[in-house]
Amino acid sequence: MRVVLLGPPGAGKGTQAKIISKVLSVPHISTGDIFMKNIREETELGIKAKEYIHKGLLVPDEVTIGLVENRLEEEDAGEGYLLDGFPRTLSQGEALLKHLESSHKMLDAVVFLDVPHEELLLRMEGRRVCSSCGASYHLTFNPPREMEVCDLCSGHLIIRKDDTEEAVKERLRVYESETKPLVHFFELKGLLRRVDGTKEIDEVTEDVLEALQIKV
Repeated sequence: MRVVLLGPPGAGKGTQAKIISKVLSVPHISTGDIFMKNIREETELGIKAKEYIHKGLLVPDEVTIGLVENRLEEEDAGEGYLLDGFPRTLSQGEALLKHLESSHKMLDAVVFLDVPHEELLLRMEGRRVCSSCGASYHLTFNPPREMEVCDLCSGHLIIRKDDTEEAVKERLRVYESETKPLVHFFELKGLLRRVDGTKEIDEVTEDVLEALQIKV
């Protein structure tokens, strides 16, 4: 089964992707992992991606698309995969469908985790990460026993740079202008499945599986 997990930053895509990919017995493929692997192995596209990333710039669509297409052709993805973080733009969405068509394959579904902006702001602004061991917390949903102190190693909890109020609002602005149009794009293709992403994690998982018509 070939599935795309779509949604705004903070919607819980990564969490759901790890769970759903195990249920479907397909690899969880994220652009972040693809970038790191190709940069580490110093592939041609990996070197190009590294140049942009180190300058703090977005990796151009043609480089990202090339990296993802290469990953989708690897042996473990032959029977399906769950894409997380790709596509992010209309051009990437069009490229994905074109690549699948040329390979005589098809996308089964695009699951959209729908979460209101107010909820996203609450989720992301409350996140804290341990500066020592990297453990994650949330001041509202998963608070540490002692404020700003890690339960595991007593390290100091910090706010990631991309979780500051200004950074969160910018990420949501970019999502609205560049990624949100994909919702309508895939809806017109008859591929979109909307899921309420405001529920508890296990409830969202159940709804995603139901949307994919998967019985566990």
